[in-house]
Amino acid sequence: MEQHVDALTIDLEQERKDILKKYRRLLRTAKPFLKDNDAKLIKKAFNTSVDAHQNMRRRSGEPYIYHPLAVAQIVVEEIGLGTTGIVAALLHDVVEDTDMGIDDIERMFGKKVARIIDGLTKISGRFEHGTSQQAENFRKMLLTLSDDVRVILVKLADRLHNMRTLDSMPRDKQLKIASETIFIYAPLAHRLGLYTIKSELEELYLKYTEPHEYRAIARKLRETKGARDRFISKFMEPITQDLQTAGLNFIIKGRPKGIYSIWNKMRKQNKPFEEIYDLFAIRIVLESAKEIDREKAICWQAYSIVTDHYKPNPDRLKDFLSTPRANGYQSLHSTVMSKSGQWVEVQIRTSRMDEIAEKGYAAHWKYKGNDTKVKGNIEQWINQVRETLENGFGDKTAAIEFLDEFRSNLFNEEVFVFTPKGELKVLQSGSTALDFAFDIHSEIGAHCMAAKVGGILVPISYVLNNGDQVEIITSSKQKPNEDWLRIVITSKARARIKDFLKEDNKQFESDGRQMVEKKLKILGIEMTSEVVNQLRAFFECKTTTDFFYRIGKGYIQLDELKRFKKDKEMKERKAGDGAVHAPTSEPNDGKSYSKMLKNLHGERADSDTLLIGDDMDKIDYKLAPCCNPIAGDDVFGFVTVNEGIKIHRTTCPNAAELMAKHGNRIIKAKWESSKKEAFLAGLYISGTDRMGMINDITRIISNDLHINMRGLTIDTKDGVFNGEIKLYVQDKKHLDKLIGKLEHVEGVYKVLRFDANLLHAS
Repeated sequence: MEQHVDALTIDLEQERKDILKKYRRLLRTAKPFLKDNDAKLIKKAFNTSVDAHQNMRRRSGEPYIYHPLAVAQIVVEEIGLGTTGIVAALLHDVVEDTDMGIDDIERMFGKKVARIIDGLTKISGRFEHGTSQQAENFRKMLLTLSDDVRVILVKLADRLHNMRTLDSMPRDKQLKIASETIFIYAPLAHRLGLYTIKSELEELYLKYTEPHEYRAIARKLRETKGARDRFISKFMEPITQDLQTAGLNFIIKGRPKGIYSIWNKMRKQNKPFEEIYDLFAIRIVLESAKEIDREKAICWQAYSIVTDHYKPNPDRLKDFLSTPRANGYQSLHSTVMSKSGQWVEVQIRTSRMDEIAEKGYAAHWKYKGNDTKVKGNIEQWINQVRETLENGFGDKTAAIEFLDEFRSNLFNEEVFVFTPKGELKVLQSGSTALDFAFDIHSEIGAHCMAAKVGGILVPISYVLNNGDQVEIITSSKQKPNEDWLRIVITSKARARIKDFLKEDNKQFESDGRQMVEKKLKILGIEMTSEVVNQLRAFFECKTTTDFFYRIGKGYIQLDELKRFKKDKEMKERKAGDGAVHAPTSEPNDGKSYSKMLKNLHGERADSDTLLIGDDMDKIDYKLAPCCNPIAGDDVFGFVTVNEGIKIHRTTCPNAAELMAKHGNRIIKAKWESSKKEAFLAGLYISGTDRMGMINDITRIISNDLHINMRGLTIDTKDGVFNGEIKLYVQDKKHLDKLIGKLEHVEGVYKVLRFDANLLHAS
């Protein structure tokens, strides 16, 4: 994010004052816990960083030193780390940007700081230079997790500051960085218990990817704040009196629902802002009891007082006191019905639990001593991560596979089950009896035939529920097969099954390789590494090993290679005709396409941008069926392996994953078509039924706006109708105008555009 700016245009004296001001603020925040030589060490790190970044500037034009200072401020103020964390934050870009090496850092600042900087340097940069490289870098960073969690805490602070200053970046970079943040870093912050940082990363993601939606929800939250505050105040009156009478010391926090969280619920539940019930949420934070054992008792006492006044929803009581989440989170959650008929979410916890919920593992150190080896449930999760890391992941696609495995560990909540002897086991939510078997021991998993839950026989695919007591039944004749990979969800089970299968698969792979070699010789094609890679891509296999295995197994018939030859020859003919096409072999990346576009467009300001409509004759591209973009939608291009470029909406369900995992394949795109085109779009419509309703809807579509319909299905039941309309529109404005008109039809309650993967089913 740095650039060089002409020093003459800048007030250097003012900048020097600002840098000192930020540095002094950092020291003031850190002062309460500084010991002996800590202040000197921080000063030394600050001076080293100032020297290292002396002539560097961020893209915004600010001095680069502002960034490490801001990261250090987040580390101490918002995460709660001590001197080592501050020093590491100040120095986190020094090794990457200067001649100073890790050895120099170790000599000047000690082993701990050097190890953290080493971990951070390994994950510098973004998903720019190729997915496998970034996935591998991310894996290296996680290797340091079990030694010192501060590597990731400083990285999260670095990412948070980059997201806060994303304004100065071009739009395509904003989308890439924001997508990577929502894909990896926000879930990681959640897993480490950094709720506040996780929420802000999500909000900033939404601010840059869906600016209109973000501003609309923010405006509605501001407009309803007064009414919400009055409601909460009235709701709390009787509870406050009873808590005081019981002699409990407490504070009440209004817990505003995050913009991202509201947007997510609106999208998933197809509900407007006004119907998101848990906009009303409060937190009762009780003063921590001197004995930690008493804390549960006072929380349940407070819960009893709340439910004396308001009826609880029995399905929405969550007890994280007895079984904390893996990140150490403890709290009691209940949803109760207010006197005015609105649901209110109430969270009850102590001040100790609240600090851990807000600051995660940094707060754990405060209560458990400043020990970098974190304790408790997190150890189980770290062990899972370590097992995932140790399972090879040597080649390019395996590194991406690792990323997927790791994310599955981040997202899921836990399920609590028991062995026949009553030992508690904590697994990912959604785990099966087979996952449980592998969690006990690899050999038990490999020979698992079935299980008994509560004395009843269940299959290995049985999904575990909280409180299940599970007994595994084994057989020496049983062995893993490929279907097992569809049954298990934990990294440990998947890795072990793959290990067992790998041995069986080697023979099929070897046979497949020989069969392909013979067939290619008959077809007159030499079996080079480039041809093998083209075959892998053509048959959509993850790796070349997988391709040979599928040939050996008979999943891909040898005669199919004729189809490959025909496709290859056709592409070569087109290339010979002078048309510009995607390369037939790797690398298939955005940079080469951007160069191609610059050659086509010449001196234009946006010469590296694909112009949808105008470039149709020169570049292969298609509109992605998963999100069906229409003219006017905010879009990007994605370079596929075998089908040229696909145009996706930035709001496509797959957008975050494509940008985060394949940043090197993203290109800028915009609508530039001069000729009128019709785009297929879908609308979901619902409301109360009446005579003439369908007639009114079709009149607006056909007569008023002259839109062609492809299909209309409406289902009516007990006076309520739900329908789907598929139609052809000119662009987004045209569609928005139609939605506006339909919303004003009497009885119509909701009109929403839906993603087009549904459209292509018919």
